[in-house]
Amino acid sequence: MTETNNIASVSAFSVLDLLNVNKFTEKKGQFTYLSWAYAVREMLRVDDKATWHIHEYENENGTKQPYMNTSAGCFVKVTVHVQGTPRTQVHPVLNHKNQTIKEPNAFEINTSIQRCLAKAIALHGLGLYIYAGEDLPKIEPITTSQGEALLMVARKVNDEKFDEVYKAIQSNVVNQSNYKGSLAKLERIAKNAK
Repeated sequence: MTETNNIASVSAFSVLDLLNVNKFTEKKGQFTYLSWAYAVREMLRVDDKATWHIHEYENENGTKQPYMNTSAGCFVKVTVHVQGTPRTQVHPVLNHKNQTIKEPNAFEINTSIQRCLAKAIALHGLGLYIYAGEDLPKIEPITTSQGEALLMVARKVNDEKFDEVYKAIQSNVVNQSNYKGSLAKLERIAKNAK
Protein backbone atom coordinates (compact mmCIF):
# COMPACT_ATOMS: atom_id res chain seq x y z
CA MET A 1 0.00 0.00 0.00
CA THR A 2 1.40 3.41 -0.93
CA GLU A 3 1.71 6.38 1.39
CA THR A 4 -1.06 8.17 -0.54
CA ASN A 5 -3.43 5.27 0.08
CA ASN A 6 -2.60 5.31 3.79
CA ILE A 7 -3.46 9.00 3.97
CA ALA A 8 -6.69 8.42 2.04
CA SER A 9 -7.80 5.82 4.59
CA VAL A 10 -7.89 8.40 7.42
CA SER A 11 -9.68 11.71 7.47
CA ALA A 12 -7.82 14.71 6.09
CA PHE A 13 -8.70 16.57 9.28
CA SER A 14 -6.86 13.96 11.36
CA VAL A 15 -3.74 14.33 9.23
CA LEU A 16 -3.81 18.14 8.89
CA ASP A 17 -4.62 18.68 12.56
CA LEU A 18 -1.44 16.83 13.59
CA LEU A 19 0.86 19.07 11.56
CA ASN A 20 2.81 21.67 13.53
CA VAL A 21 2.99 24.84 11.44
CA ASN A 22 4.68 27.11 13.98
CA LYS A 23 7.87 27.50 11.93
CA PHE A 24 5.80 28.80 9.00
CA THR A 25 3.86 31.45 10.93
CA GLU A 26 4.54 35.16 11.24
CA LYS A 27 3.56 37.47 14.04
CA LYS A 28 2.09 40.84 13.06
CA GLY A 29 1.02 42.89 16.04
CA GLN A 30 -1.02 40.67 18.33
CA PHE A 31 -1.98 38.19 15.58
CA THR A 32 -0.24 35.11 14.24
CA TYR A 33 -0.53 34.37 10.53
CA LEU A 34 0.06 31.23 8.49
CA SER A 35 1.08 31.90 4.90
CA TRP A 36 -1.67 30.93 2.46
CA ALA A 37 0.96 29.37 0.18
CA TYR A 38 2.17 27.04 2.92
CA ALA A 39 -1.43 26.17 3.84
CA VAL A 40 -2.26 25.30 0.22
CA ARG A 41 0.89 23.21 -0.17
CA GLU A 42 0.21 21.14 2.96
CA MET A 43 -3.45 20.71 2.07
CA LEU A 44 -2.58 19.45 -1.43
CA ARG A 45 -0.04 17.02 0.03
CA VAL A 46 -2.89 15.41 1.95
CA ASP A 47 -5.52 15.68 -0.81
CA ASP A 48 -4.16 16.55 -4.25
CA LYS A 49 -7.74 16.87 -5.52
CA ALA A 50 -8.66 19.54 -2.95
CA THR A 51 -10.21 22.68 -4.45
CA TRP A 52 -11.31 26.10 -3.32
CA HIS A 53 -13.86 28.57 -4.54
CA ILE A 54 -13.80 32.35 -4.09
CA HIS A 55 -17.40 33.52 -3.87
CA GLU A 56 -18.54 36.44 -5.99
CA TYR A 57 -21.23 39.02 -5.38
CA GLU A 58 -23.21 41.13 -7.79
CA ASN A 59 -22.68 44.85 -7.26
CA GLU A 60 -25.18 47.66 -7.96
CA ASN A 61 -24.04 47.77 -11.62
CA GLY A 62 -24.80 44.08 -12.10
CA THR A 63 -21.16 43.05 -12.45
CA LYS A 64 -19.60 40.40 -10.24
CA GLN A 65 -16.88 41.15 -7.72
CA PRO A 66 -15.03 38.91 -5.23
CA TYR A 67 -16.21 40.86 -2.17
CA MET A 68 -19.46 41.97 -0.62
CA ASN A 69 -20.16 45.55 0.51
CA THR A 70 -22.13 46.00 3.73
CA SER A 71 -22.70 48.87 6.14
CA ALA A 72 -20.21 47.15 8.48
CA GLY A 73 -17.49 46.96 5.82
CA CYS A 74 -16.50 44.61 3.01
CA PHE A 75 -16.24 40.83 3.28
CA VAL A 76 -14.80 37.99 1.23
CA LYS A 77 -15.86 34.36 1.34
CA VAL A 78 -13.93 31.21 0.42
CA THR A 79 -15.05 27.57 0.40
CA VAL A 80 -12.42 24.83 0.49
CA HIS A 81 -13.24 21.22 -0.44
CA VAL A 82 -10.97 18.54 1.06
CA GLN A 83 -11.87 14.88 0.50
CA GLY A 84 -15.23 16.10 -0.75
CA THR A 85 -16.04 18.02 2.43
CA PRO A 86 -16.72 21.74 1.95
CA ARG A 87 -15.85 24.24 4.68
CA THR A 88 -16.57 27.95 4.23
CA GLN A 89 -14.91 30.95 5.84
CA VAL A 90 -16.01 34.59 5.72
CA HIS A 91 -13.36 37.23 6.36
CA PRO A 92 -13.54 41.04 6.55
CA VAL A 93 -11.43 43.13 4.20
CA LEU A 94 -8.94 44.74 6.58
CA ASN A 95 -6.17 47.30 6.35
CA HIS A 96 -2.67 46.90 7.82
CA LYS A 97 -4.06 47.87 11.25
CA ASN A 98 -6.75 45.14 11.08
CA GLN A 99 -9.51 47.72 10.68
CA THR A 100 -12.37 47.23 8.22
CA ILE A 101 -12.20 49.05 4.91
CA LYS A 102 -15.29 50.62 3.31
CA GLU A 103 -13.73 51.09 -0.14
CA PRO A 104 -10.92 48.55 -0.57
CA ASN A 105 -8.42 48.50 -3.39
CA ALA A 106 -7.48 45.38 -5.37
CA PHE A 107 -4.46 44.59 -3.17
CA GLU A 108 -6.52 44.78 0.04
CA ILE A 109 -9.19 42.52 -1.45
CA ASN A 110 -6.59 39.99 -2.63
CA THR A 111 -4.85 39.99 0.76
CA SER A 112 -8.14 39.33 2.53
CA ILE A 113 -9.03 36.53 0.10
CA GLN A 114 -5.70 34.84 0.84
CA ARG A 115 -6.23 35.24 4.62
CA CYS A 116 -9.71 33.80 4.18
CA LEU A 117 -8.30 30.88 2.16
CA ALA A 118 -5.77 30.08 4.91
CA LYS A 119 -8.54 30.17 7.53
CA ALA A 120 -10.84 27.99 5.41
CA ILE A 121 -8.01 25.45 5.14
CA ALA A 122 -7.61 25.71 8.94
CA LEU A 123 -11.23 24.61 9.26
CA HIS A 124 -9.98 21.33 7.74
CA GLY A 125 -7.40 21.09 10.56
CA LEU A 126 -4.20 22.73 9.32
CA GLY A 127 -3.06 25.27 11.92
CA LEU A 128 -6.52 25.48 13.48
CA TYR A 129 -4.86 25.84 16.88
CA ILE A 130 -3.41 29.20 15.75
CA TYR A 131 -6.86 30.77 15.81
CA ALA A 132 -7.94 29.43 19.22
CA GLY A 133 -9.03 32.37 21.30
CA GLU A 134 -8.82 34.84 18.41
CA ASP A 135 -12.54 35.54 18.71
CA LEU A 136 -12.46 36.10 22.46
CA PRO A 137 -12.53 39.66 23.71
CA LYS A 138 -9.35 40.96 25.29
CA ILE A 139 -9.87 41.39 29.03
CA GLU A 140 -8.20 44.51 30.31
CA PRO A 141 -7.64 44.35 34.07
CA ILE A 142 -8.51 47.26 36.31
CA THR A 143 -5.76 49.53 37.58
CA THR A 144 -4.35 49.33 41.10
CA SER A 145 -6.16 52.52 42.11
CA GLN A 146 -9.47 51.17 40.75
CA GLY A 147 -8.94 47.96 42.75
CA GLU A 148 -8.21 49.96 45.88
CA ALA A 149 -11.39 52.01 45.38
CA LEU A 150 -13.47 48.83 45.06
CA LEU A 151 -11.89 47.25 48.12
CA MET A 152 -12.37 50.41 50.20
CA VAL A 153 -16.13 50.34 49.46
CA ALA A 154 -16.30 46.54 50.00
CA ARG A 155 -14.66 46.96 53.42
CA LYS A 156 -17.60 49.24 54.40
CA VAL A 157 -20.02 46.36 53.71
CA ASN A 158 -18.31 43.50 55.59
CA ASP A 159 -15.32 41.15 55.53
CA GLU A 160 -17.13 38.60 53.35
CA LYS A 161 -17.84 41.23 50.68
CA PHE A 162 -14.20 42.39 50.88
CA ASP A 163 -12.99 38.81 50.25
CA GLU A 164 -15.51 38.35 47.41
CA VAL A 165 -14.44 41.58 45.68
CA TYR A 166 -10.75 40.81 46.20
CA LYS A 167 -11.15 37.42 44.48
CA ALA A 168 -13.16 39.00 41.64
CA ILE A 169 -10.37 41.53 41.05
CA GLN A 170 -7.64 38.85 41.13
CA SER A 171 -9.48 36.63 38.61
CA ASN A 172 -10.39 39.55 36.28
CA VAL A 173 -14.09 38.94 36.85
CA VAL A 174 -14.10 42.67 37.56
CA ASN A 175 -12.24 44.31 34.65
CA GLN A 176 -12.26 47.54 32.64
CA SER A 177 -15.42 46.53 30.76
CA ASN A 178 -17.50 46.27 33.95
CA TYR A 179 -15.58 48.35 36.50
CA LYS A 180 -17.96 51.35 36.64
CA GLY A 181 -21.02 49.13 37.00
CA SER A 182 -19.30 47.01 39.66
CA LEU A 183 -18.34 50.10 41.66
CA ALA A 184 -21.84 51.59 41.41
CA LYS A 185 -23.44 48.31 42.53
CA LEU A 186 -20.99 47.99 45.42
CA GLU A 187 -21.69 51.57 46.51
CA ARG A 188 -25.46 50.83 46.56
CA ILE A 189 -24.82 47.71 48.67
CA ALA A 190 -22.63 49.72 51.06
CA LYS A 191 -25.24 52.46 51.34
CA ASN A 192 -28.00 49.94 52.12
CA ALA A 193 -25.77 48.12 54.65
CA LYS A 194 -25.63 51.19 56.93
